[in-house]
Parts: sequence; C-alpha cells; structure tokens
Amino acid sequence: MARVLIIDDSSFQRRILSSLLEGSGHTILSAVNGREGLYTAVRQKPDLIITDLLMPDLDGFAFLREAKTAGVTIPVLILTSDIQTATKNKCLALGAAGVMNKPVKKESLSEMVQQVLCTGKE
Repeated sequence: MARVLIIDDSSFQRRILSSLLEGSGHTILSAVNGREGLYTAVRQKPDLIITDLLMPDLDGFAFLREAKTAGVTIPVLILTSDIQTATKNKCLALGAAGVMNKPVKKESLSEMVQQVLCTGKE
C-alpha cells in the first residue's frame, strides 16, 4: 500500500487519521505543522500528503505554495472544517488534489485516498 504523510497540529486528529489509514494497509508518516510536513515530504517522499488547512507556523495554503516552490509533486489532500466553496477553490487553485471536510468518515476517506492515489486528483 501507500506511504501517507499526515500533517495536523492536533495529535488527536493525527491519531484518528493514522488509525483509519493503517487499517487499510497504508504506512503513516506524521508531522505537527506545515513546516515539519514540508521537510518530511522532501526527505521521505511519501505517495500522498494529507494536511489540515488551519495550523500554526505554516498553514495548508502556505504549505501548498511552498511545496510547489520546492518541487514537491506528491498529491496533497486538504482536510478542513471550512465548508466554503471559496476555500475549496483556493486549495484546488494552489494545487491540492482534493479537499475533504471534517469530520471525515472512514468510507469517504478511504475512497478519496484511493482515488487520489490512482489518478493524482479527486
């Protein structure tokens, strides 16, 4: 299965996502903020990155911009509590492969992860 990097400042959210994805056979890497996530992505080269949008230090928007600048071509799935269409469109315009709203359901997450891994986008 895939190596998935989870970037979220909430340890609770990282544990939930890790548990859901490990149950599907994926290997999990994790980071507590976008800066650490970018470092991990460049060095570990996971197959997929799942990141929160609102985080201290380097949020999801900045992560997408800096990842592109750093030449990271790994698909990024954004998780957010923000349900606004403008937010989703901004994420997609910055290069996100997909956007999911929190709280995520196991089935929806599994489907989205599989789709992004197969096609590179939602």
